[in-house]
Amino acid sequence: MPPKPKSKCCSDKPACKRCPIQMMKKGTLPEGYTVKKRKLVKVKKKDRVKIAA
Repeated sequence: MPPKPKSKCCSDKPACKRCPIQMMKKGTLPEGYTVKKRKLVKVKKKDRVKIAA
């Protein structure tokens, strides 16, 4: 199981493995979550977009 993301980016150098921005960039952010203004937020069901695989 991958590590859970932090609720807020601390902008440390080098970036930690739990940084929500880094996890979003790598594609390891859990489904239903996104990052807005350096904070982890849940996506509403109507705002979710299915990505064609």
